Amino acid sequence: MTTLFIADLHLSADRPDITNCFLQFMANETADIDALYVLGDLFEMWIGDDDNSPFHQQIKHAFKQLTDSGTPCFFIHGNRDFLIGKRFSQETGVQLLNEHTVIDLYGTPTLILHGDTLCIQDIDYQRYRKKVHNRFIQWLFMCLPLNRRLKIGAKMRGSSSENNQRKDADIMDVDATAVLDMLQAYQVNHMIHGHTHRPNVHQLDVNGQAATRTVLGDWYDHGSVLVITPESSELQTRQFG
Repeated sequence: MTTLFIADLHLSADRPDITNCFLQFMANETADIDALYVLGDLFEMWIGDDDNSPFHQQIKHAFKQLTDSGTPCFFIHGNRDFLIGKRFSQETGVQLLNEHTVIDLYGTPTLILHGDTLCIQDIDYQRYRKKVHNRFIQWLFMCLPLNRRLKIGAKMRGSSSENNQRKDADIMDVDATAVLDMLQAYQVNHMIHGHTHRPNVHQLDVNGQAATRTVLGDWYDHGSVLVITPESSELQTRQFG
């Protein structure tokens, strides 16, 4: 009885080391698990389900093999792949979840999310997020030819990297008050998220009750997997190569 969580892989054709680590993980570690949860930023950039590049087909095939075997896989959108939609779900068998979802994790109600909605001090990002999650803007974007969307996506990715380099690191981390407010709003004492690339297990106090916030790691230098069983919870790493 094991459930796995991953996030922030930022898969791209430019990083075959990450891709190979992910494919090995899918082939070797998901055979007998209860479920796999991907909490956003699976891809470095996703500009629409109609992008059928060989690279994307390879990744989708790995998920299809998993779900065809009977193992459920769930996905929450990140800030890099929020345009993943129904077609991707149909082609892979991956089930798309709401941006904030409470699951029963071996008897423990647990809130799972990507994590960017907790970074409320990053005002510029929250404005950007509100804009790109507007359904009408997304519809307009998807009306553009694929090549045009690829160019826009690459430009936005470059601008995002430049902007993040100029920001204070603490601004891009979660806000402590936002964390407590969300735990209280969903009436849970356990949260799992990614986005910040700061893997850790934080012990909290919510109205006198012990609570836990587990942050998943990114896959830039090595794989990062949260392994949960009915008896334990452990953040683990996977080496490239």
